[in-house]
Amino acid sequence: MTLLVAAIVSVLLWFIPYLEILGYPFKIFITFIHEGGHAIAALLTGNSVRSLSVSLDTSGLTQTTGSSTLSLMFVSSAGYLSSMAFGAFLLFLIRKSVKSRVILLGCGILIAALTLVFGLFTSAFSYEAWSGIPFTLLAGSLISVGLILIAKFATRRVATFFVSFLAVQCVLNALLDLKTVFFLSAPFAPVVPNDAVNMAHATGLPAILWAAVWIALALGILWFAMRMYVTGRDKGYQPDLPFEETPPV
Repeated sequence: MTLLVAAIVSVLLWFIPYLEILGYPFKIFITFIHEGGHAIAALLTGNSVRSLSVSLDTSGLTQTTGSSTLSLMFVSSAGYLSSMAFGAFLLFLIRKSVKSRVILLGCGILIAALTLVFGLFTSAFSYEAWSGIPFTLLAGSLISVGLILIAKFATRRVATFFVSFLAVQCVLNALLDLKTVFFLSAPFAPVVPNDAVNMAHATGLPAILWAAVWIALALGILWFAMRMYVTGRDKGYQPDLPFEETPPV
C-alpha cells in the first residue's frame, strides 16, 4: 500500500502545477545515482574518474579516462541503467523487509561518498570541473544529511514512505529520461550531447538504436524486479487452516 501511495504521489507531482518543486530534491538524488553509475563503471573497466558534477537544472556530467570501445560502451550505458537498477534494488530491499532506516542511511552514505570522492576531491584536480564543485558539494551535502536525519528521527511509517518514494522516483525518472533521449536521438532531432550520442561516436551505430536498447534493458530490469516482488509476496503468504493438521498414521 505504501508503494502504491508513493507511485500516486509521484504522478501527482508531475501534473499538478507548482507541486513539481517538491520532487526536485529527488531528481537531484537520481542525477547523483546516474552519474555515480558512470563513475563506478569507469573504475570497473580499469579507468579513472576525472570529475563528477550535478547542475541546478538536474543535469549532470561525469568525465572519465579510457579510449577503448568496450569501456566507452560500458561507461556510457551505465547511467540510465544504474538509475533503473538502483530503483529495482530498493524494491528488492523493500520486499525483503530490510529496515527503512538502514536503507535511508545507506543511501545517505552513498551520496556523501559520491560527493566527496568524485564531486570534490577528484574534481579539484580538473580545472574544467571547478565551476561545478560548489553546487555539487551543496546538493550532495544537503541530500546526504537529509537522508541520514530522516533515517534517525522519522517514524517508521515516514521512513518506509521515503524509501518507497525513492524507489518509484528512480524507476519512473529512468524511463522518462530514456524516452527523452530516444526522441533527442531521432535522425532529424537537433544534436544534443547525451549518452546515446557518446555511444554513437564510439561505435558508429545510430544513437536512436542505443536509446532503444537501453529502454528494452530498463524494462527488462523493471519486469524482473516486479516479478520477484510479486513472487516473493505470494510465497510469503500462507492462509490459516480451518483446523489443525494431524500427523499421518
